[in-house]
Amino acid sequence: MGDFNRIHPMPQSDADVPDDMDTRLVVLGINFPFTKEEGSAAQVAAKAILDSLGNSPRLYRNSLVFLASDGPRLKDLDEAARKYLAWASILADKVQLNLTPFQVTQAETQTIAADGTVSAQIPETYQWLLVPVQGTPQSTISWESLRLSGSDALAVRASKKLKTDEHFLTSFGSTRLRMELDKIPLWRGNHVPIKQLVEDFARYLYLPRLKDTSVLLDSIRDGFGLMTWRQDSFGYAESFDELAMRYRGLRGGDQFSVIDAHSTGLVVNPEVAFNQLEAERVVPPIGEPIPPASGETEPPDATGGGTQPEIPVAPVKPKRFHGSVVLDTARVGRDASKIADEVIAHLSGLVGAKVTVTLEISAEVPSGVTDQVVRTVTENSRTLKFTDQGFERE
Repeated sequence: MGDFNRIHPMPQSDADVPDDMDTRLVVLGINFPFTKEEGSAAQVAAKAILDSLGNSPRLYRNSLVFLASDGPRLKDLDEAARKYLAWASILADKVQLNLTPFQVTQAETQTIAADGTVSAQIPETYQWLLVPVQGTPQSTISWESLRLSGSDALAVRASKKLKTDEHFLTSFGSTRLRMELDKIPLWRGNHVPIKQLVEDFARYLYLPRLKDTSVLLDSIRDGFGLMTWRQDSFGYAESFDELAMRYRGLRGGDQFSVIDAHSTGLVVNPEVAFNQLEAERVVPPIGEPIPPASGETEPPDATGGGTQPEIPVAPVKPKRFHGSVVLDTARVGRDASKIADEVIAHLSGLVGAKVTVTLEISAEVPSGVTDQVVRTVTENSRTLKFTDQGFERE
């Protein structure tokens, strides 16, 4: 198994590979060999599984890598398998064939030898890892082909190679998570729900591919406990009060472990968390010395007085979004899927968000539309419950 929790051997269709968050190895069947030419059978099959789950688009695409056979070596494996099947058939029919004891022994020896040849050639044939990669959210998806080597089991070879090339992580530092939060960015305003962050890493190919959700949760947990959380990681809050514009249960630099993939807690921008914690810091009554803030050697007021720090006024956040885009008519499905992943998903993931998507179609046909097309489009539009549709003669 290597470092994979699960392996999907030779799926008959994309529906045989479930849409889950943990990273898995998909072993493509012998009908899909890999060659270095663009658009090999292996790459086409891998892309179909990556994009779809039956009739639905696949959500967690950053959780799949593929193992494929080498085209030229597959012929040798096929020949070895045929020899094994031939000898096994002779041995199974030894009574009908009236074989002598010597011939039976010979058939047994040849069957064992052929079986050993097949077993030895399988790992030599399945030597290509196909890994989907995406440099940035705006770039297109590409495929890296990595050749396996070594004497370990195939899955062990695969996980070792992926980890060496940083396509598969079994541990993830909290400071690196902070870098990803700021770089993309993954923040939804000044925070991001832990549950949303778990989904992001399973969905988007431009993020590091993690073994499973526990790797990310360990990283988040370590980040909460860093002494240098303000500089290197992030804060934690139980929830956000939109009316009071403040975080409930806010903390930073604390060790705690009550986190799971379905947590309602929030990862909070460290500067915002620090400012609220400072603003809400309890000030001693007049006459008692104010304890020095972190990094200060003297009280801020030598008289022992001190005043309540001013609470910063939170900026007014935008509450509505609208946008329109022209889709390529030859690739409407692909473009619509990208829009759903890169725009709609971020908006609908916000608490209390109500997102409405309207598809508008405008077509001009200088030569005129035939009666058959008019009838077909009109009937299909009614069936699909178009709220407004029709043809114009001028």
